[in-house]
Amino acid sequence: MSAEAKLEILTRINRAGQHAEASFVRAPVGLSTRTRQDVVEQFAEYAAEYRANVIRVDYAGLAQAIQDRLDLCGSERVAIPQDLPAGWLPQGASFTADQAGVTDLTDIQSVITACAVAIAETGTVVLDHGPGQGRRALTLVPDHHICVVRESQVMDSLPEAVAQLKASVGLGLPLTWISGPSATSDIELSRVEGVHGPRVLDIMLVHEHPDGTA
Repeated sequence: MSAEAKLEILTRINRAGQHAEASFVRAPVGLSTRTRQDVVEQFAEYAAEYRANVIRVDYAGLAQAIQDRLDLCGSERVAIPQDLPAGWLPQGASFTADQAGVTDLTDIQSVITACAVAIAETGTVVLDHGPGQGRRALTLVPDHHICVVRESQVMDSLPEAVAQLKASVGLGLPLTWISGPSATSDIELSRVEGVHGPRVLDIMLVHEHPDGTA
């Protein structure tokens, strides 16, 4: 191909791209028209398909549900973000409040966090590492992650969730997208869990009244 022909092709591609960009109008993100119950039920179903353990609780039973999961996993060394709501935690249990300067988290067996938003369309939980979520390393190193998701945090679609995260992105907060426990497959498609993050993911899906209260 001659240089002139190549230039002509690239020029046409550039002009076509400029035209497409000028005519493209992004539609605004609309709110879901589905019922809150339908959205929450789909999230629970899809998250479970990713091998997450979805436990349906209310605020009154949250602390006991968390204790039950810790007992089941045999976790004695449990870390929490410093600002995790105290009312979520079992009475009398011992937890280690995460410290930003601590770099060795390999001794931690389980971690308990909140989340920023969840997505029914994909069964995904998103952390922006804001209040109650701790730093990113805290949710990637321990083998067991208990994530508390309030029903009001479940968005119907990915665009709705992204819109909810706009402020977090503007602040430069890191986003961790979690669809089930960490897993990978080799060339023979042998699934191995826990390579890049927690091997066990427990989602505490907390039921709320329409006004967001327990």
